[in-house]
Amino acid sequence: MKSKSAAKFLVLSALACAATSTLAAPLFPVIVNDRWGFVDKAGTLVVNPQFERAEAFVAGLAAVRLGGNWGYVDANGKLAINPQFDTAGAFSEGCAVVKFGGRFGYVNPAGQYIINPQFDEAGSFANGRAAIKLKRRHGYIDKSGTIAINPQFDDAAAFADELAAVELGGRWGFIDLAGKIVINPQFERAGAFSEGLAAVRLGRRWGFIDKTGKLVVNPQFDDVHDFAKGLAPARVGKLWGFVDASGQLAINPQFDEADTLTEDLARVKIAGRWGFIDKSGKYAINPQFDEAAAFADGLARVKVSRKTGYVNPDGKYVWNPTN
Repeated sequence: MKSKSAAKFLVLSALACAATSTLAAPLFPVIVNDRWGFVDKAGTLVVNPQFERAEAFVAGLAAVRLGGNWGYVDANGKLAINPQFDTAGAFSEGCAVVKFGGRFGYVNPAGQYIINPQFDEAGSFANGRAAIKLKRRHGYIDKSGTIAINPQFDDAAAFADELAAVELGGRWGFIDLAGKIVINPQFERAGAFSEGLAAVRLGRRWGFIDKTGKLVVNPQFDDVHDFAKGLAPARVGKLWGFVDASGQLAINPQFDEADTLTEDLARVKIAGRWGFIDKSGKYAINPQFDEAAAFADGLARVKVSRKTGYVNPDGKYVWNPTN
């Protein structure tokens, strides 16, 4: 499908995405008496609870909601971008996708639009490209806001390792940064490349391909997640284990749910409780949480009886569960 010119798609300012600082110590959102604030890694309250909702800091800024609208705060808790958006995403490559008036656009860390809201859907930037949707078709823009790959796909995922999964005619394949199809659409589903491998589904079974499209791990699993540190979660029947890059089981299926390794630990669920294992499959934190998020910046967010807290890799609370 041929696209209209980029000039008709975009109304751009002369501003460009700018890098944001990542030098500040990480802060973590917490809720106290139905208001959100932020604590540091030691669990000390740094930004008083005052927001209706708060997301994690990324690149020195965190999305917060006030008065029903979303904006951003800096590490001091000061509003860096006034609440004005319907939704606000995390910054990536110096840009954040926001929704305003039912349309998606992008702002820089100063809160200035670099690409005015005009897309039906939009994703975060990765490898200098962001997936967008216009008139029921998906394509990609570059960081100047120019259409880099014309909207022509039924669906499109984010770039990773300079390749992106796209759907055409009900099948998934992969394109490069120029939009050239490098792995023909042939899969029922496809994930992102990680450590040189991408999950694909054929015949209702999941396996992994390399960047040439060659099957490295034959489709044999009922579900899988991405590789990290040489391991990928894989489901056999109802239970999850972990496989290595050759497709061999490194950790036997035994978990009700399992997620990709982050910061050397993977969250797993068994008997209705979440815990964390290391690369060998040994429990680093015993299953005890009703919910658990992956580790980020040295802490994991957990829930116990609907109360939210944070634990360190030793399983010790740095912020006791509160609501």
